[in-house]
Amino acid sequence: MPGNLTFDALKEAVETGEIDTVLACIVDMQGRLMGKRFHAVNFVEASFRETHCCNYLLATDLEMATPPGYKSSSWEGGYGDYIMAPDLATLRLVPWLEGTAMVLCDVLDHHTHAPVPHSPRAMLKAQIARLKSLGFDAMMATELEFFLFEKSFDEIRKEGFRDLAPISGYNEDYHILQTTKEEGVMRPIRNALFKAGLPVENTKGEAETGQEELNIRYSEALDCADHHTIAKNAIKEIAWQNGRAASFLPKWHHDKIGSSSHVHQSLWADGSPSFYDADAELGMSEVMKHYMAGLIAYAPDYTYFLAPYINSYKRFAKGTFAPTKTVWSVDNRTAGFRLCADGTKGVRVECRIGGSDLNPYLAQAAMLAAGIKGIEDKMDLSPATSGDVYDDVDAAEIPRTLRAATETLRASGFLREAMGDDVIDHYTRAAEWEQEEFDRVVTDWEIARGFERA
Repeated sequence: MPGNLTFDALKEAVETGEIDTVLACIVDMQGRLMGKRFHAVNFVEASFRETHCCNYLLATDLEMATPPGYKSSSWEGGYGDYIMAPDLATLRLVPWLEGTAMVLCDVLDHHTHAPVPHSPRAMLKAQIARLKSLGFDAMMATELEFFLFEKSFDEIRKEGFRDLAPISGYNEDYHILQTTKEEGVMRPIRNALFKAGLPVENTKGEAETGQEELNIRYSEALDCADHHTIAKNAIKEIAWQNGRAASFLPKWHHDKIGSSSHVHQSLWADGSPSFYDADAELGMSEVMKHYMAGLIAYAPDYTYFLAPYINSYKRFAKGTFAPTKTVWSVDNRTAGFRLCADGTKGVRVECRIGGSDLNPYLAQAAMLAAGIKGIEDKMDLSPATSGDVYDDVDAAEIPRTLRAATETLRASGFLREAMGDDVIDHYTRAAEWEQEEFDRVVTDWEIARGFERA
């Protein structure tokens, strides 16, 4: 169930005064919730049908700047409106905010009322529809990794993001004692998200100081992306409420392991797992092999959607559990793609390339497009690799910089066919802008290294 609150139940809660605020949210290019706080009476009387937002919200960067070069919105175009159309099936309580409910909105063209093609939710819906035309449903789950810090966002910002101190002092991977110390933040996260209708499985310590992981049960692809986005926002808000900061920056320190967002995926048809064949080696059906062949072959094309920022590429390093090669292996965490639960009905593929900063709608849409291409072209899956994939000189490399990923995105005929030229040009421009902004900045590393000695 994508939400846990019907519209009728919302109206009743508004009448009793239990709910006084409704968050109407779109998902922006960066995977953030953007929108308005409605007085609940206004929402149930009128705004449940639609509201509006500036179209620059889908043509901005992390700083909310208005970069030039976008076809969809610009100063020349006047920055007009989009329609925010509430998807009432996503209505849910927001237990960590008093008297508050939330609804996710689809983004529509103000004149035609057609979905805006480069809207992240529309992009994922389009690939889900393509998959359904082939007779399949996609089931997915994402893992959310992040760091908790001792101080709050506001304190850290005012101190110039220096001398950052994680909430723990040692690697806490699966560590019960250390994570007990963090339950003041993590327990409210689990319980609030569960009350909001997200099928939370667990949290655990991850493989670094102050690093956490949240796991949410697998679900249909769109619900999975919705869950991920709501959870990420909630984690930041609940950490802030408790005087801490939660960061999804993939690599906050060069000596620390980075944060990922692994994506598990499988296809189903008529309630049965289409990836499973009891008589096949490893339980892998022909459909699964074709899907994985496309997923792997086109990984360089869609790497930008898994790693959208300069910092994203600092995470790809040997011996850190972050992959560097686009190959698959059986239950092997050094490969870009890991076969999980081989020989069982739960057989699935885990993409390990994506960082904690990915937009789940874009990442899932791109991977579904690649899998669909593999099925349509009946692509052959290469043999599994084994051993330490980091040292496999024959394995294809993941693009190792944003500049390289931008060029593979720009030149991808497969993605242009699957998503349209305008969509790919739009996100290519986003990638270019991120690089341009970084290139003009003088970093602390450059000053410390060369101030005296250069």
